[in-house]
Amino acid sequence: MNTWQKTQFFILRHRTGILVWVLAGVLALMPIFLRNPYTLGILNLIGLHVIVVLGLNLFIGYAGQISLGHAGFFGLGAYGSAILTTTCGLPPWPAMIITAAGLLVVALIIGVPTLRLHGHYLAMATLGFNYIVHLVLVQWDSVTGGPAGLSGIPSLSVLGWPMNSDLKFHYLVWTFAMVALTLCLNLVRSGLGRGLAALAEDEVAAATLGVDVKRAKIQVFVLSAVFASVAGSLYAHYFGYINPDAFSIFHSLDLVIMVVVGGMGSIWGTLFGAAFITTLPHFLGVFETYVDIIHGLILVVILLFLPQGFITGLVDLIKIRLARRRMAGTATERT
Repeated sequence: MNTWQKTQFFILRHRTGILVWVLAGVLALMPIFLRNPYTLGILNLIGLHVIVVLGLNLFIGYAGQISLGHAGFFGLGAYGSAILTTTCGLPPWPAMIITAAGLLVVALIIGVPTLRLHGHYLAMATLGFNYIVHLVLVQWDSVTGGPAGLSGIPSLSVLGWPMNSDLKFHYLVWTFAMVALTLCLNLVRSGLGRGLAALAEDEVAAATLGVDVKRAKIQVFVLSAVFASVAGSLYAHYFGYINPDAFSIFHSLDLVIMVVVGGMGSIWGTLFGAAFITTLPHFLGVFETYVDIIHGLILVVILLFLPQGFITGLVDLIKIRLARRRMAGTATERT
């Protein structure tokens, strides 16, 4: 085996890790080209959504379940960190860790009974959870600030270096996003990931093959809730102000649309889905008022014509066309 063959073998074997490092390098250089703070802020918001949607895609795309309530976990993560820092006086990092641990327990308590449900019943249960969370955030004025929200949330700091600008936060949030991406890519290739893939196809068949269906669903649900909690905490410490409107059921629907657009079961597609839906309102101009209607239309069109998701469907179409060309070329050579 010569040097070129060894290089090809190394690239094929470690292509996922190489892609992650290449993406990390591109993101590290992005602030050089995006000098506008507004544009950099949108990129940071994409990073926050990527963290949430990665976990949600594990639950929807790999476990084959449905959740319309992940904005509730996102909001609880934001409010948990905000309350612990502004009211209780805790430093941001401990507050963020305590909040994530608390939501792990909450997700476990909610998941054990809720995940006995299937299909539309599970969707309605998670939607109800999000509605209750949003109602509590609005009504519990003395703790959450009510509709006015909470302000004065301190920014995070790393080694005494405050993350109090778009540029500094860019590197922080995308570090978290790259860690989440790496964890998800490794998880789907593990025994748990293969079990989830079998679960998404057929629960009975998966159980027959030895997959602990109940445990696997709870595990991925809790993991996705922790991802949402971390993203919510980062959101609160980035903006310094939060209000309940940012965590309504409409935001949960947007998160699901991000999963569908990127491709259910496609980890890399998650990046595209989060980027597309996050940036879309900023390009609509006078039509921004109708963003929820436009999101709904996008969801319907993709489910009708590319049910695997935009990226996954596009890749599949390219593979099919290439295969047909190879078959046509082979047939021509034979004749």
